[in-house]
Parts: sequence; structure tokens; C-alpha cells
Amino acid sequence: MKFGLALPHYDFSTPEGAPVSWERVSAAASQAEALGFDSVWVSDHFFLSLDRYGGPSAPQGSVEPLSALAALALTTERVRLGSLVLSAGFRHPALLAKAVATVDLLSGGRLDVGIGAGWYREEFDAFGYEFGSVRERFEILEETVVVLGMLLGPGPASWRGRHFRLDDAYVRPLPRQEPRPPLFVGGKGGSRLLTLAARHADGWNTVWAWSAAAYAERVQSLRAICERQGRDPKEVRLSLGLYTLVGEDRRDLVARFRALQRWAPGGALDGVLLDDWARDKLVGTPEHVLERLAEFAALGVEEMIVSAGSIPFSVYDESMLTVFAEGVMPSAAKL
Repeated sequence: MKFGLALPHYDFSTPEGAPVSWERVSAAASQAEALGFDSVWVSDHFFLSLDRYGGPSAPQGSVEPLSALAALALTTERVRLGSLVLSAGFRHPALLAKAVATVDLLSGGRLDVGIGAGWYREEFDAFGYEFGSVRERFEILEETVVVLGMLLGPGPASWRGRHFRLDDAYVRPLPRQEPRPPLFVGGKGGSRLLTLAARHADGWNTVWAWSAAAYAERVQSLRAICERQGRDPKEVRLSLGLYTLVGEDRRDLVARFRALQRWAPGGALDGVLLDDWARDKLVGTPEHVLERLAEFAALGVEEMIVSAGSIPFSVYDESMLTVFAEGVMPSAAKL
């Protein structure tokens, strides 16, 4: 199994909760690379509120993902660089294809592209994007994945869809990876999303809290859909992100959870029991975490993306990443 880190790139992301800065994002990526992580990931929001996570509703700033990945391509050497996930409604697939090809070239072929339908209405409204119904957002996602795949191929590409049109369009220079950078669709895994993954994507990603049993049900659905579509289920790669907390032993784990409770914005974890919070996350001593990882590896998960806090894309305690890298990753690489 491989491991990625959800990079801290919001105003709320760091231990001290300082406003986001490029220096902190770059330093986190370099630390992940030095610790042996296989990939680093950024999300795609103009801003994000913490009210759904129990925190304040004030907007929290973030970096733009594609330009951030382009910069990280020049400040890192080995780790793969990924989006988790780009909102299909924010970019025309032609512009997205050009950016993807450029970042892949800058990174020497280290880019993974995750893309989803978008869910945070407030930012759509604030910047004048049409939010639309769930059906409409998924239509845009489906067309974007298809058109993006066409544009990242040898071309030229022509397309007539409800939302996009191409007439002998092509992207040059082509990306470094062949036939293209891997495309992952992101979401909880309803039948329509899994059908899209089975027909047009290289993989499926979902985050941040899953039990092995619930995840197994979605994987079974994906495999059944692949078979109906005439595709080998093994061709669709599985990527999973989980909130992660690891302690050297039980006492250390409890102490780290207490610190996480104090850090959690808005007191969201006040009164929450460690064992209750841990139930559908990657939480425990290294031995327990390895058992959890083995369950997911048996289901076909090839990469686990760590979110080292109680909210996405945060690292509340950098020392915990060292515990994870030294106590979990070497043994898990054999799964």
C-alpha cells in the first residue's frame, strides 16, 4: 500500500491556525517527501467554512490547486502530486486539459488528477457559478471527464454535448505520462458516479470516514458495474482518504487525542470519546492501524491518503506524521 498526505492549505490547517501561506504549504510537501510519503494532495475551494465540521462559519482562505501543484512540481523531486478533487464546474475542460498537461510536464510525469461534481454552494454563489441540481452538476462532471480524456490523447478531438463543444481541438504539448495522467473521480460512490468511474476513469476515490464493511459494499457495487460495462474491475484503481491519528502506544494515543480536542475549531470534539471518534477512521496504535489498513488492502485499496486532523487538509500536530511514517508505513508497504 502507498500513502499520501492531504496537505494543509487552508487558514485553519496548521497547529497554530495561522492564515495560509505558500511557505507553509511548500514546507509541508517537503516534509511529507522527506518522511517517505508517496504523494501529496490539495483540494479545490475558493474558500471554505467550518460550520459543517462544528467550527465557525467565517470563510477560510485557500490556495488555487493547479497553480499550487505547478509550484510543488519544482520544489519536490519524488512525490506524486494530486488534486482531491477539482470541481468540474469551475473550469472548462479545455483549460483544465492545458493545465493538467503543463503540470505533468513540469513534474516529470508525477500528476494524478482527481475530479468531482462540487458540493459547496456558497462558493458557487459567491463567484457567480451556476450551482444547479445534483443531476446538472453530475452531467457537467461526466462530460468533463470524457472531454478531458479526449483532449489528453493524441487528438484532434470533436465533441457535441449538452455543456461543451469541441471541433478538431487538441492539446500540445501532450503530458509526460502515457497515455495520460491518471484520472480519478471522487465521491461517496452512488451508482452514477461508479458507472462514470467504470466507463471513463482510471480510479475512484472517497473520503474521510469509512468503515471497512461500508466501503466493501461500494467496492462490490463498483466491480459489478465494471463487469456490466465489460471492463475488468482490476483496471479501476481504488484510492481512499481517512482522518488519521496514531500514537506510539495507548497512552500516547489518548494524549494526542486530547490535544486534538483542544485544537478542533469551535470545540467540535468536546465531550467526544476517543473510541467513538475512531470507529470509521484510521486511528490507534501502529499495530491497530496496520490491522485496519490490511482490511482495506484486502478490498483492493492501493493508496491511503492521510488527513492528519479532525477536518480535511489539516495537520494539527506535525510530530504525529513522524510516528505514522516510522511506525506504520514500512510494514504497510508490504500489504
